[in-house]
Amino acid sequence: MRCASSLFLGFLFSFAPLRSLTALPSIESTRIAGREYARLSDWARTRDLAVRWLKHDESIEVAGANTRILLQIHSPEAQFNGVELRLLFPLAQKGDVVWISYLDLKSTFEPLLSPPHLKRGALLKTICLDPGHGGKDPGFQVGSNQEKKLTLLLSQELQTQLKRAGWKVSLTRTRDSFVELPSRPDLARRRRADLFVSLHFNSTEAGAGSVNGAEVYCLTPPGAPSTNAGGEGAGAGSFAGNRYNDESLLLAYQLQKYLTQRVPVEDRGVHRARFWVLRDALMPAVLIEAGFLSHPVEGRKISSPAYRRQLASAIVEGLAAYKKVVERGL
Repeated sequence: MRCASSLFLGFLFSFAPLRSLTALPSIESTRIAGREYARLSDWARTRDLAVRWLKHDESIEVAGANTRILLQIHSPEAQFNGVELRLLFPLAQKGDVVWISYLDLKSTFEPLLSPPHLKRGALLKTICLDPGHGGKDPGFQVGSNQEKKLTLLLSQELQTQLKRAGWKVSLTRTRDSFVELPSRPDLARRRRADLFVSLHFNSTEAGAGSVNGAEVYCLTPPGAPSTNAGGEGAGAGSFAGNRYNDESLLLAYQLQKYLTQRVPVEDRGVHRARFWVLRDALMPAVLIEAGFLSHPVEGRKISSPAYRRQLASAIVEGLAAYKKVVERGL
């Protein structure tokens, strides 16, 4: 039986069928390592985009009136309008022809070029914030800084700013308590949240003095590898959250864009992962890694209320930008 929330979300979002790229006769295709790839120049032409080499056999630009995509040959690294993102599969080159995976066209670039939007008259109103870790799970700890405390403080600041902006907001935890990972998106479902945002901070031992910046994750599409396989649990197939792949990718992009422009922080890009809190989310969902506790400068900033206000303000702007796009189709 479908739950009431699933029914509600089912009519809230309009899923106009994405044009079948493989069915377009103007796009030449090939198989590379067992996967379907499209000729990059053919796809670009269907989008009125021009392709040119920036450095022959190394980097390439795909650009139009309002779009600039930067790609690296034999690499998953890419930029979309100045924001870093990771392709699901590396770009390939055979002779003079550059190829891009169909899954990246469908799941990475199409949601940004043809954003999904709500049915006419529908509005985004409710958001569930998920302060990472808590209780017996401290998350990363660097000196006296515990991730679980700082994610709760950031969530509380973000809640205040979002309420001021007119959102209805709830938190998966409001104190230092442990909440099982599968329970977090379920709380969002039961509260009929339109969006789910999980908040975290990062840490690293290798290169702690040089690794910093923010990155935003959305759920990995079926058939693709994750950027970060840590903490995903078993399985790499399709999950409930995959029905919102386009919305979640667009949401992650907007949040990364405003975090890197407004804070600013080092742009570590939009990534994919099958994190528990994203897999079962029955609404667009992202996980934000808002900075590195292990970095000597960024770590000190994160412990500052003023800096967390700045982070929260950027996230609010990113959410507002996403809301504007999906509500009005702009």
